[in-house]
Amino acid sequence: MRHAVCAGLLCLVTGGVAAADYRADTDNYREYLRRLQPGDRLLLAPGDYRQGLPLHNLSGRAGQPIVIEAADPAAPPRFIARRHVNTVSLVDVRHLVLRRLQLDGGNLPVDAVKAEGHSRYADFITLEQLYIHDHAASQQNVGISTKCPAFGWVVRNNRIERVGTGMYFGDSDGSDPFVGGLIEGNRVAHTLGYNLQIKHQRTRPPDFADRADTVIRYNVFSKQDALPGPLARPNVLLGHFPQTGAGSGDRYLVYGNLFLHNPSEALLQAEGRVAVYDNVFINGSGDAIHIQPHNDVPRDMAVFSNTVLASGAGIKVRAAEDTPFHQRVIANVVAAAIPLHGGEAAYNLTQAFRPELLNLALPQLTPHLLARSQPSQPLPEALVHELTAYPGWPGTSFPGASVTPAWLRRLEGALP
Repeated sequence: MRHAVCAGLLCLVTGGVAAADYRADTDNYREYLRRLQPGDRLLLAPGDYRQGLPLHNLSGRAGQPIVIEAADPAAPPRFIARRHVNTVSLVDVRHLVLRRLQLDGGNLPVDAVKAEGHSRYADFITLEQLYIHDHAASQQNVGISTKCPAFGWVVRNNRIERVGTGMYFGDSDGSDPFVGGLIEGNRVAHTLGYNLQIKHQRTRPPDFADRADTVIRYNVFSKQDALPGPLARPNVLLGHFPQTGAGSGDRYLVYGNLFLHNPSEALLQAEGRVAVYDNVFINGSGDAIHIQPHNDVPRDMAVFSNTVLASGAGIKVRAAEDTPFHQRVIANVVAAAIPLHGGEAAYNLTQAFRPELLNLALPQLTPHLLARSQPSQPLPEALVHELTAYPGWPGTSFPGASVTPAWLRRLEGALP
């Protein structure tokens, strides 16, 4: 790689392709948007940006994304919402990275980041270290939303709070699938509706024929300040993948997350094909996990090695009758009014909910519940060997989530 100064820009030349660093401010930043090419970076000076960020017909390449980020990580540029226009608008884009931006909604009825419904695609989008807040004019206003086919998104280390819905991927009719996403290290709190909803999928475009799991890990999903009423929603709702054909083998992998409090709904509701493991669920006002039909039915699922503390139901499985699918509930530690209901349960440790348990620090919760469930025996070696096939599972020999220093470090940026 060689460096050259050209027209006041730092150009990086690799293999004959020049990638430029552009520096812009509140007055001129939109002039640069159309000129961005693969590998370019647009570095935004601190300040209040009032003309939105329309990213239309832009494509980086694999390994050479177009990057738009703060010039000074300690002073993120603030994009202030405008009426009738989504602040970050994505139309026909691929291989883009947005990093270290603040999106202030001012409680106007718009979305912060939206892959627009008239877009044909929005693929390989990375949203990282964004601060999204005050988009709560109604539940319909969303922090991050996709309304077109979206493949390969990475949504990482963002803080989303005081919004109608935190993240909403897909469309209400099951069209516009969200495929192969990675959602990690985010803190989503103070939402009117869902912290996260991924809609069911009816079909999959031919370009998305390969199997692609969606991973949800190391996030904090909190509705502890939500009010009961018509806007009540689970913290997280996961809809099914296509029932047949392309995408029907996909699954959600949900691990290493912290789910906190919901006064009206469950912390997690899911159908389809899902693995839920090594999470901590704490709800002092109701239920924790609901596995139940929504737009389809629960298919093959595994709910294992979680620690659950709930004043209502701990893990509740309501499966459709006369189906060939299995919902396994294995090696969880559950303290709840109704610890377990339904599913194929084995090696779980259960006890009654006690309010004082809510005062325990996270690292103390699993050991405390295990100690009160004596005698607790190690899990069978064959079962441990089977479960190690799941990515990110720590391979513990005892039930419950493994809230180790490493687990806490992964959540560090998302913890309250």
